Amino acid sequence: MTHLSFRCVFTLLTLATILFVPVGCGAEQVAPKQDAPKQDASPKKPPPAPEPAEAPPLEKKPAGRVVEVGSAPEGIAADPETGLVAVALRNPNELALVDGESGDTVRRVELPEAARHLDLAGSGGPVLVPAEGSDSLLQVSLPDGKITSETPVGDFPHNAAAAPSGRIFVVNEMASTASIIEDGREIEKIETDLKPGGVAVTDSGLAGVVGVRGLTLEVFDAGTLESLGSLDAGEGPTHVEAGPENRFYVTDTRGDAVLIYEAGPQPEQIGRVSAPGSPYGIAVDHRRKHLWVTLTAEQRVVQFALQRRTLREVARYPTVSQANTVAVDPASGRVFVTGKADGQLQILEPR
Repeated sequence: MTHLSFRCVFTLLTLATILFVPVGCGAEQVAPKQDAPKQDASPKKPPPAPEPAEAPPLEKKPAGRVVEVGSAPEGIAADPETGLVAVALRNPNELALVDGESGDTVRRVELPEAARHLDLAGSGGPVLVPAEGSDSLLQVSLPDGKITSETPVGDFPHNAAAAPSGRIFVVNEMASTASIIEDGREIEKIETDLKPGGVAVTDSGLAGVVGVRGLTLEVFDAGTLESLGSLDAGEGPTHVEAGPENRFYVTDTRGDAVLIYEAGPQPEQIGRVSAPGSPYGIAVDHRRKHLWVTLTAEQRVVQFALQRRTLREVARYPTVSQANTVAVDPASGRVFVTGKADGQLQILEPR
């Protein structure tokens, strides 16, 4: 009995020696493990926001008429009721009101800060002026050019659009939010995809917001403010316009394309049209069912006919220098292009 116990004890001590061999002060040797592959825990950094291409020197005379309008024009909106074209200027920060037929500047409105993009709340105005540096939305009445309201919004308001109900969506690029404005005051602020740079609203009340760093088009119900979905928007989207039949058109500036979306309870991308030349500015002529897109790298503006899932090119015209923005007067059909480099406004009478 004692002999057996000694053997058991000896066996246990031998096993313990095999399993636990001292390798240092208080250390134990354990079976080596294969290193797990290292994983990058940090999220992928989004690309920088796309910007308009730097336009090359003009090779052709701009089509139509060219008038001097002021320093660094960019934002533009054409009103069919008054025939006025509002143009945002810098240094000094002003809004020029131009007669769309004659090309004469009839009024200049002093602004507290510069605006990069403009829109209309409806036919006859007012002009929606996101004053980026003052974090406010201005509304300027037509034709008198009076600032009728100044509403505090979010950080760096970049673009604005009005719904049929009168609600105004203002996208705050640096805050990644959208401010909802009613009766001159902010009633709500909603989160958007990263760095919203463009916004448009369809006739049925669906708002499309382009995240220029999120690389998405997010669609909201303008009434409930519910997000209906966020869709891929190419390599570097910048601007969006609403077309007929609940369509959205997005310029993929970095991807050299125009993207077509069908909005609704389940929005989807339905088309992509190649547009080499860094497409940037975009405008829809609802009456004639045409789309206008500036190609800043080519010094051209392209006229497309709207089709269900695609676009058919109709014509292209040489533009003024650094043609970042385009607008259409649906009443007359005139097209207006800003030339940021030389302080010019181009007036086209399309074929």
